[in-house]
Amino acid sequence: MKLVRLFAVCSVAAMLPAAMAQKWEVGAGVGGGFYSSQNVTLGSASAAAKLQTNLVASAWAGNNINDRWGGELRYSYQLGDLQLKQNSTEAVFGAETHTINYDFLWHARPSEATVRPFVAAGAGIKFYRGTGTETVTQPLSQYALLTKVGDLTGVVSVGAGVKVKLGSHAWLRFDVHDYMSSFPKQVITPNEGASVGGWLHDIVPMVAISFGR
Repeated sequence: MKLVRLFAVCSVAAMLPAAMAQKWEVGAGVGGGFYSSQNVTLGSASAAAKLQTNLVASAWAGNNINDRWGGELRYSYQLGDLQLKQNSTEAVFGAETHTINYDFLWHARPSEATVRPFVAAGAGIKFYRGTGTETVTQPLSQYALLTKVGDLTGVVSVGAGVKVKLGSHAWLRFDVHDYMSSFPKQVITPNEGASVGGWLHDIVPMVAISFGR
């Protein structure tokens, strides 16, 4: 986790000179993260595994290359317990994630417009970290174990939103992103004979304020 935070700080610091040389933008926002689930299968039975919905906070630094194109380096911190569920039986374990990604942005309207819809796409890394207290017994442990470890994976980001001008240097932003990563098998570890695969989708709607020139 310390390496992820250090990488985030260094990445933003490295980007600032380029941002200052062009039209730059910095901002922060809050929202919620809504995860898809994957089935952990054991024979003909299965249990659904995912992270629970919770708060997301994000900050970024970006540069606008021209009236239509730009880019943003973003760091996001997200809470969300690990969850394993089968019918009314459930196992829950504290967790958090750290995401660093770079997105390319294309704006539908020029920089002088009051309202600027945009789409975004990019990639980066995501660090899943279990923070709960491990116990000797866990419900549904025949399928998977929820663990206090870390799992670093790649992430693909796609999104869309709109910027609304508040003044000469301030914007109100509404956007939604889908952060797609491979299933974190280190923090939700399939037990012997069980299997899980596929991708997790983390849908994040967010409201934010940004400042630029």
